[in-house]
Amino acid sequence: ITAYWRGYKEYLAAGKITHLPRMMGFEAAGAAPIVHKRVIEEPRTVATAIRIGNPASWQGAEAARDESGGAIEAITDDEILEAYRLLARTEGVFAEPASAISLAGALKLGASGRLRPQDVLVLTLTGHGLKDPDTAIANSEAAIKIAADPARLAAVLEVG
Repeated sequence: ITAYWRGYKEYLAAGKITHLPRMMGFEAAGAAPIVHKRVIEEPRTVATAIRIGNPASWQGAEAARDESGGAIEAITDDEILEAYRLLARTEGVFAEPASAISLAGALKLGASGRLRPQDVLVLTLTGHGLKDPDTAIANSEAAIKIAADPARLAAVLEVG
């Protein structure tokens, strides 16, 4: 959130944008030091890329939140995995769980009534699913095995 906030401020100063966004950050509930205002000695989350108990950019993240009028909130592993699967199923996006947290956070904001229909959201997903293949494997349905036969494949796919 810190680097993005800096970039938005630089774009505003250069006249490339007309206003600054409200920055919404999300931490995994089991690794949420900013939300809980304390170092997490043993962070736990399925989102391995954000399994951080004492982030180096803590003050910068708080500044981005405060300067933009945004928030930093905790998201459960179940919410992260729901968003992870939703991205793949509906958008064909294979993101790592840490990236799916942005969608999980947006869904949580929407469900709580904190988003308006006219709000424009930008969800940043930076990590590809292959950064964490174990999560993909653990959260996939069992593979369907079929004979190498075009007619059988068409039947399974319910086409032709």
